[in-house]
Amino acid sequence: MKQKGTSLNTPLNMDHLEEDFAEDHAGTSDSTPLRSDAFEMDDDLKMELIAKHFKEIMQILGLDLTDDSLQGSPKRVAKMYVQEVFSGLNPKNKPKVRLFENKYKYDQMLVEKDITFYSHCEHHFVPIYGKAHVAYFSSGKVIGLSKINRIVQYYAKRPQVQERLTMQIANELKDILMTDDVAVVLDATHMCVSSRGVSDTNSMTGTAFFDGKFRDQNIKTEFLNYINAKTDLR
Repeated sequence: MKQKGTSLNTPLNMDHLEEDFAEDHAGTSDSTPLRSDAFEMDDDLKMELIAKHFKEIMQILGLDLTDDSLQGSPKRVAKMYVQEVFSGLNPKNKPKVRLFENKYKYDQMLVEKDITFYSHCEHHFVPIYGKAHVAYFSSGKVIGLSKINRIVQYYAKRPQVQERLTMQIANELKDILMTDDVAVVLDATHMCVSSRGVSDTNSMTGTAFFDGKFRDQNIKTEFLNYINAKTDLR
């Protein structure tokens, strides 16, 4: 991890972080923690139950659910959770990816940068949002550019920690493209830091994954320089 303006190669001094953040930011595996029966319940029943429980939360908070503005909120939240912001939990929503022959014999790095993503912190269930930058060297096959975006969105649409999200995107691309020559960098703002707790609105978090050719310092530097460069299409 890094704070805004620090090098991805420079270890971050964690001593200044508040104790509660260090405790909240517990590490888990690179797989999203899911129960074995996670998909035995259909989406309609999930939404019905989430709406019921969220209505109870609103009532506990003292909100008047007879108000026109609030009475539909439990169902709206339930639909948003199941069909939108956490839709990446369900494997049926995984993007269908088709590979194409690298007919042009392009052997340089291909970069897709500034992919906007929205996710949710699994510790407080508040938004994480930022940009993903992805690169790979073809092993003989190429992927449609829009599919890279869809893979990022699929793994972002679940409760996450940024480190895991970075690894999941990278490992998925490695499997699909049948190559280790993959790099992923995420720069993100965490609302659990900016809107609560320390309330730091200026910091960003950066995570990176480099494998294969991207472990070479020159290639890694070329990639980082490109994603940090301003693009002028005029």
